[in-house]
Amino acid sequence: MTDHTGRAGLEKDELYAVAWEFDALREQITVPGVSSGLPDLVTASGQLATLTGLVKDLSDEVLFRAVDEDPGLDFGPVIYAYTSAAVPAGRAMENYTEAYAQFGFLRRFAEAPGSADLDDVRQAAFHVVQERMELVRDDLREVSDTLRGAADRLDGTPPRVLAALSRSARPPNSIYRLPVEPPAPGPVRLAYTPAPRHGR
Repeated sequence: MTDHTGRAGLEKDELYAVAWEFDALREQITVPGVSSGLPDLVTASGQLATLTGLVKDLSDEVLFRAVDEDPGLDFGPVIYAYTSAAVPAGRAMENYTEAYAQFGFLRRFAEAPGSADLDDVRQAAFHVVQERMELVRDDLREVSDTLRGAADRLDGTPPRVLAALSRSARPPNSIYRLPVEPPAPGPVRLAYTPAPRHGR
């Protein structure tokens, strides 16, 4: 059996790294207080592209582990962390695309002559952007908190130590599987051989 000691540490590091990427994007996204503080479409497009890439990264992390058939590893706790984080990541995408549509609207009518109605609609669009960007930031924080919390709980007990523990003492968040013990040999059964019949 392959010795996977240290693999749990690598999985923790990867969870922390992905959480950090979501945190880094959150730092770039601000909630504008005034309409002049809105990001331009180039910036917004870049942020949306980054978010899209991060959501794809979550599914790639799951796929990489879902196809791994190593009998010594159980990626269940790690996969669950990534799939759980996909929920707030999906909400962040939804909220950002709602704001993105408003960016497009404001760009479309940026040069239009001012009117009371248009000013009202522009103000409403700005308020949608504020609300959605706040939600995006909350969603991104939830993603990173989910990943970081899973990494904190992931058990790193080496496989040899894990095998020595009683069933009740084994941590539930371990990625290590215990080797399957072959069934104990039963008593040897000989095939029935009838005694030869003697003629009379």
